[in-house]
Amino acid sequence: MKEFLVKISSFLLAFLVLISTFSFTVDSHYCGDFLIEVSFTGETECCGMKMDTTSKIKKKNCCKDEVQKIEGQDELKLTNFDEISFKNQQFSTIFLFSHKDNFSESQSEKIVLKDFPPPEIYENHQVSYQTFLI
Repeated sequence: MKEFLVKISSFLLAFLVLISTFSFTVDSHYCGDFLIEVSFTGETECCGMKMDTTSKIKKKNCCKDEVQKIEGQDELKLTNFDEISFKNQQFSTIFLFSHKDNFSESQSEKIVLKDFPPPEIYENHQVSYQTFLI
């Protein structure tokens, strides 16, 4: 069970790093106030209503394109163990050694002695040493 949880958590952390480095672009095309097309992979196609801008008469264009960019993380900081201070190394070592028993599975064997008789006394020490309580 423990190995399964370790595998799942390592997979989720690797997936989180992968997703945080991606950049996304959402392209949307509006004709008037209506959303006509949304594209996540490239530019949207025109709806065929665009006005020709080469004519001398200037008319208002009813179509517009919107581009939304979601930037990911460009650089990941890799730390060396040489950069970690001695106090932090000492703390992490003490923390790991003090809590290692919390994460290890131990099988304790219970020895029950209620069915066994007490050991035999071969000589009476009170009589041999002549010490009696009065």
